[in-house]
Amino acid sequence: MPKVVFAKGVGMFTLGASLKEARTAAAVWADAMKITVLSENFGGVSHMAPAMVDFIVNWEVESYRAKVSLAAGSGKKLTGKIAIVTGSAQGFGEGIARHLAAEGASVVIADMNQAGAEATAAKIAEEFGVPTLPVAGNVSDEDSVKAMMEETVLAFGGLDIFVNNAGIVRAGSLDEMTKQNFELVTAVNYTAYFLCAKYASKVMKLQREAAPEYMADIIEINSKSGLSGSNKNFAYAGSKFGGLGLTQSFAMELAPYGIKVNAVCPGNFLDGPLWSDPEKGLFVQYLKAGKVPGAKTVDDVRKSYESKVPLGRGCRVEDLATAVLYIIAQKYETGQAVPVTGGQEMLK
Repeated sequence: MPKVVFAKGVGMFTLGASLKEARTAAAVWADAMKITVLSENFGGVSHMAPAMVDFIVNWEVESYRAKVSLAAGSGKKLTGKIAIVTGSAQGFGEGIARHLAAEGASVVIADMNQAGAEATAAKIAEEFGVPTLPVAGNVSDEDSVKAMMEETVLAFGGLDIFVNNAGIVRAGSLDEMTKQNFELVTAVNYTAYFLCAKYASKVMKLQREAAPEYMADIIEINSKSGLSGSNKNFAYAGSKFGGLGLTQSFAMELAPYGIKVNAVCPGNFLDGPLWSDPEKGLFVQYLKAGKVPGAKTVDDVRKSYESKVPLGRGCRVEDLATAVLYIIAQKYETGQAVPVTGGQEMLK
């Protein structure tokens, strides 16, 4: 895919797989800039009248091409959509990205682990035949978030679905928790959600201007810990409670722009790296913190958590991904927190 780079005070540069591709990109962008300048000289952008839109949509040739395009998409629900999933080089994030790709979406794999992001993006592209883009970034850094959005728009032309999945846990009692760890959890789980929603919504608002019926989604992967307190895990629970407050507030602000903002609150992903990592996983952290009375081994901690779930198991990737796809499909829900906990947390 050709790239176009603008250097302030210098000029425009184009890159492509071949000289022909680069020249074509330069010609297209030069024409686009000429059109923009001309439109400004005549009073700015003027959207087509409904009759003109109807002519283009229903013109026999374009109608035929649209039908062919739909057939090529095999009826996949997200064909033509562009999605970013943060923290998607592994775990829940990778699972969500895979399910979005399976439905035809172009997917941006955003993660601090650049090598992991590149590997996951390549696997998904090969398996599902959709465009993917690996982006290395830190969601708690504003410049990094801006760059992530810019790379996405440059590569794919827009953004329809943003999944705020990246998160961390640092467990511990009041006596054990350090200010540094508390602030780290807050930065990644809470502040980063604000930054990502801020810059994702900027792109989505512009798309709404061009298409008044257009709708987009911002989805926060929250937690059951956002629905009820968590013993000796207050930094994480507090950040997730705050995340639901942001979700509801963003939903109110962005509804006029056709942007739905919802959260999914999964139960414990006991098989994922967050829990099962042998050095930093929650099983290890909770064992050391004494969060499970009487537990002597990591296996004791796991069994304790499984016993709390009415459906008898931890949350799985497909459980979470199904909820994400439901939220995208549902056009009349915003500001909601959808529990996916096997009955461990029930709405009151």
